[in-house]
Amino acid sequence: MADENENTPTADPATNGADNAPQIGVISQYVKDLSVENPNAPDVYQWADQPQIDVQFNIGSSKVSDEVHEVELKIEVVAKTDAGVAYQVELLYCGLFGLRNVTDEQAHPFLFAEAPRLLFPFARAVISDAVRDAGFQPLMLEPIDFTALYMQQREQMAASGETQPVGNA
Repeated sequence: MADENENTPTADPATNGADNAPQIGVISQYVKDLSVENPNAPDVYQWADQPQIDVQFNIGSSKVSDEVHEVELKIEVVAKTDAGVAYQVELLYCGLFGLRNVTDEQAHPFLFAEAPRLLFPFARAVISDAVRDAGFQPLMLEPIDFTALYMQQREQMAASGETQPVGNA
C-alpha cells in the first residue's frame, strides 16, 4: 500500500502559488518593412553575368512592455554585376517575445541569439519569394549561426573592455 503522504505536495510558503519560474515564448512574428527594387528591368533579364550577392544583417531589440520585447532582424541583399544592380531587397522581419521572470543577464542572449535564430527561417523564405517575384531565381540564404556570432561579439567586447551592447548585435 502506498504512503498516503506520497502524493501530497509540500507547502513552501515562499513559492506557494507564486508565478516565479522563468518563461519565454513567441507571441507573434511579422514583416514590418519590405522593399524590393529591380532598377534595371527589363534590361537586367538580358545580362549574361552572374550577379555578386552581398548580404548584410543586423539585430535589434526593444522593450514593448514589462514582459514583451520586439526583436528585429534586418536583412539587406544586393545583387550586382559589372552592368549594374540586378536587384535589391531590404527586409525588416520582427517577432514579439514574451519574457517573464527572466533576468536581463538571461534575456540578452535570448534576444540577440536565440530569437533571431527562430525568426531567420521565416525571413529567409520572405526574401526567397521576393527575389523570385522580381523575376529572378529564388535566393536561398545560407543558415546563420546566431549563437556563435553572439559569442564572438561578446568576446570582442570583453577584450576591448566594453560592457553589454545596448541595442544591436
